[in-house]
Amino acid sequence: MAKQIKDILKIIIGNIILTSAYAFVTVPNKIVNGGVTSCSLIISNFLPVDISVIANIFTMALLAICFFKLGKENFLKSIVSSICYMGFLSFFRSIGIELIMNPVLCVVVASTMVGIGYFLCISANASTVGFDVIALVVHKENPKIEVGTVIRYLSIAVLLMGLLTYGYMAVIFGIAFSILETQVMNVLIRLEKTKEFKGEIDDEIKTRSI
Repeated sequence: MAKQIKDILKIIIGNIILTSAYAFVTVPNKIVNGGVTSCSLIISNFLPVDISVIANIFTMALLAICFFKLGKENFLKSIVSSICYMGFLSFFRSIGIELIMNPVLCVVVASTMVGIGYFLCISANASTVGFDVIALVVHKENPKIEVGTVIRYLSIAVLLMGLLTYGYMAVIFGIAFSILETQVMNVLIRLEKTKEFKGEIDDEIKTRSI
C-alpha cells in the first residue's frame, strides 16, 4: 500500500512538472516537441478531421497498448496519469501565466522539467499516454534500449515530418528540446537503477551477515 501511494504521488508531481512546463513555457514560446499533439497537428493538415479527434484516437490506441503490452497496473496508473495531465494542463493554462524568454533558455528550462516529469511517471510504472508508451514496450522487449532514446527518435521523426508545417527554426529547437529532455530522463533512470542495484547488494550483505 505504501508503495502504491508513493507511486501515485510521483505520478501527480510528475504531471504537475510536465504540464507547468508546457503551459507556462513551451506553448507561450511556441516550442514544439514532437509529441502526440504535434503528430496530430501534422495529420490534421492532410485529413478533414479535427486535431482533437486525432489526438483522442492516439490516446485510446496508446491506452490499449498499455493494457495488452505493459500490464494492468501500468494501464490503471496511465489512466490516472492522463487524467492528471489533462486536469493540470487545463488549470495551468487558465491561470494565464506566460514566461516569455530567450528560445535557447526556454528549451533548456522546459526540456529539463519535462525530462524530470517523464522520469517520475515512468519510475512509478506509469506512462503519460504519449509516445513513451511505445518506448516502454520497446524497452520491455529489449532492456538494452533506453526509454528516453526511443522517445527521442520518435519525436525527431515527428518533427521532421512537420518541417513544412512548423518551419525549419521550430524543428531545430524542437529537436534540441527532444535531445535534452530524453537525456535528462535517461540519466535519472540510470541513477535510479544504480541506486536499486546498490540497495539489493546491501540487503544481500545484511542477510548473509545474519
